[in-house]
Amino acid sequence: MVSLHTNTDQMGRLVPLPDRPMRIVSLVPSQTELLFHLGLGDRVVGITKFCIHPPEWFKTKTRVGGTKKINFNAIAKLKPDLIIGNKEENDRESIEKLMQHYPVWMSDIKTLDDAKDMIVAIGQLTQSEGKAAEINNAIDKGFSSLTPLYPTHSVLYLIWNNPYMAAGSDTFINHLLERCGFYIPGILSENDIRYPELSEDQIFHLNPEIILLSSEPFPFKEKHIKALQAILPKAKIILVDGEMFSWYGSRLIQSGPYLSSLLSSPL
Repeated sequence: MVSLHTNTDQMGRLVPLPDRPMRIVSLVPSQTELLFHLGLGDRVVGITKFCIHPPEWFKTKTRVGGTKKINFNAIAKLKPDLIIGNKEENDRESIEKLMQHYPVWMSDIKTLDDAKDMIVAIGQLTQSEGKAAEINNAIDKGFSSLTPLYPTHSVLYLIWNNPYMAAGSDTFINHLLERCGFYIPGILSENDIRYPELSEDQIFHLNPEIILLSSEPFPFKEKHIKALQAILPKAKIILVDGEMFSWYGSRLIQSGPYLSSLLSSPL
């Protein structure tokens, strides 16, 4: 008989879990990569089609659909004893359906401290506390050298094209932007829409000093810089690695140095 205990996830839900989960499904790319760095290769049985890191898992692990469109039949065949998801990245209806059949532990990440708490919690769930502590120590070391810009700069961080969509104030991305010494202007900071759509006219009136074009989920390229430069000729427009701003697992080890390097370039 499997021994169970109750754990509280980051949404405040009590989740009955096996003492040692052996068949884990991850529904979030950044948390999949974390599970790899926690050394759980043999115990992770399912990932999403967006879980591109590590490459060897992407090639060999069973894929259970996307982060929003989950393949319930694929998950049923895997018979998971732990599913790990995220409040923002996964579809609520799908998660509630999974909860009827499996233990589902959910993260809710808006700050770096939230991310580190999640790493500790998943380390505890999977008996990999030591490696979780090592990861958090490395994250702290990387961010300790991050010196925010002063005076601060207004920034528009775009995640999507046609229509343009930006990171709003209540997001993990914005938390890291603030750590860099950026602030989001005007309506982006005043409303509670996490990823608002913006027209070209709205972008013109926001008039940010800097526009950051993310590599994901939309893969902005050089040609998109030209289109935005036509709207705001004086703005500094930069292509950035979206994983460094939005992946809140072990990828954060690389984020601190990456952000420091970004700030050291002419802005």
